[in-house]
Amino acid sequence: MATLRFVLRTDKPAKNDLHSIELIYQQSGQRKYFRTKERLRAASWDAKAQRALYLDKKEAKKLLPDVSFNQLPSAKEIDEINLQLGSVRKNITDIENRFQLNKVVYSPLMVINALKSDRPTTTKVEAPSNQLFDFIDNYLTDHTATREKGSLSVYRSLKNHLQHFQQDKKIKVSFDAIDFKFFQTFQNYLITHRGLNNTTVAKQLSTIKTFLNYARMQGVKIDDRYKDFKIKKENLEVIALTNEEFETIYNFDLSASKRLDQVRDVFCFACATGLRFSDIAQLKHEHIKKEEIRLIVTKTKEQILIPLNPYSHAILAKYASLYKPLPVISNQRTNEYIHELCEKAGIDEEIEIVRFRGNKRETALYKKHELITVHTGRKTFCTLSLEKGMSAEEVMQISGHKDYKSFKRYVKITEQRTRIVMSKAWGVIEKLKAV
Repeated sequence: MATLRFVLRTDKPAKNDLHSIELIYQQSGQRKYFRTKERLRAASWDAKAQRALYLDKKEAKKLLPDVSFNQLPSAKEIDEINLQLGSVRKNITDIENRFQLNKVVYSPLMVINALKSDRPTTTKVEAPSNQLFDFIDNYLTDHTATREKGSLSVYRSLKNHLQHFQQDKKIKVSFDAIDFKFFQTFQNYLITHRGLNNTTVAKQLSTIKTFLNYARMQGVKIDDRYKDFKIKKENLEVIALTNEEFETIYNFDLSASKRLDQVRDVFCFACATGLRFSDIAQLKHEHIKKEEIRLIVTKTKEQILIPLNPYSHAILAKYASLYKPLPVISNQRTNEYIHELCEKAGIDEEIEIVRFRGNKRETALYKKHELITVHTGRKTFCTLSLEKGMSAEEVMQISGHKDYKSFKRYVKITEQRTRIVMSKAWGVIEKLKAV
């Protein structure tokens, strides 16, 4: 597999303290170089991000006290340099794809030679609107190995909405165009043209802010006025099992259906441990140490410790002879079977789901079994653990939540929990004697 990176050649003589930016293309131990036309001072180069870095007056005075600020590249010039580097990277990808489509076995020398011949017709500076979309592509590439696919899908969705916004509204989508007014206009577009509800819109707008912070760290000059735009997030319904519903499912007779029996055990294991499906799927026997589970969480890459309880222990003992601790199938099929399981078990309370699309209130009525998924197990664990008397801090330690704000979104404070804490704090009402 080929790799490419940009380096500032500070090891070579510089003209007016300006060093060349060079591309290093490597494949199967072979390495070839391509010198771009871009030149920078060392202080204006971010080696880790492989990008040109804009210096404001304060930073320039600190890092380059002997250089006049007017001699340094402007924010626009820095953007253009990064666009050129992005163009080179894209050209390399196009050349590789061309070779692969033609079933040509290529070498680094062939790629660099093709790049040199292509550059006269492909080095045109792209419009600023493309820079933002290229950044999203780079973000996805840079985080593919460290983030879950589901976490990155929201960025692909954002790019799709922004491209439609640019096309439909004839509004330039670029870093220098994103300010308070842009957020307001884009929010209205997502509601009126894309048909998204307020919850989904809030997620898209939050993703833009996250992405702008990432771009700033990469050296892109960002207008801070967008921060004044406040994103309104609505409180969503938390679907979790009551203790009675959990016991009903746990003890439900499924001797006539092996598939539902196994899915029931996986689901109840999630309810009794708080594990996400991705961590249940990766669970191995070596993760189970005596009476506890120790593993590195797939999403956060951090280790958690979960003590076993009678429910989780019994479920593991049931499948002790298997190659893996639990009979896990695909997430999609698991959720399909959970709906069927909960319907058979009579989990059919009617639940009203309320969403807003702008200022329009929309409601839908569902049977509870229609809304239950394997992730409901994690919410159920948090809710029932609080109901059984565990503190929020204790539950968070087991579930792996980092802050109470994110933890609270997954917790349903049940009426039973309210009664328990009130009784503990103020005492139990004695039954009135009949007169």
